[in-house]
Amino acid sequence: MSEPEIMSLSAPEPTAATAATSPEQSSARPLAQTSGGRVSGKTWKVHKAATVRSLLPEGLKTKKWEDRMEKTKKAQAIKKLEAELKEEKLAEAQRRKEITMERKKAAEERRRLEEDKAKMGARKAARLRRRAGRTKKINH
Repeated sequence: MSEPEIMSLSAPEPTAATAATSPEQSSARPLAQTSGGRVSGKTWKVHKAATVRSLLPEGLKTKKWEDRMEKTKKAQAIKKLEAELKEEKLAEAQRRKEITMERKKAAEERRRLEEDKAKMGARKAARLRRRAGRTKKINH
């Protein structure tokens, strides 16, 4: 074989399609600055920051104590207000439940009294019929 034929068999020339996939020409992603260059594949997980103030970056450490205390006081006031509103809502619901229960009890009592009154009326009528000397056969 001649020399041009050997070259054509050994390595094909890089084309536009093979150039993008070859590792020499594609730019590698830099590793993240984590322990050993490991990166979580879970994109929704946020990177944890230092909780000790001395380890925080200077940009985050610049807040003053008064500012942080004011923010804390505001948060506590909001929490207290929310608790009060929730308690008021629960108290209102409890009051409505009690009113409903009282109404149900009153209605049940009225119904029971009506039944008793009907029973007593029937008994009294039966007594009067017996006194008059009538029997069931005559009345019906």
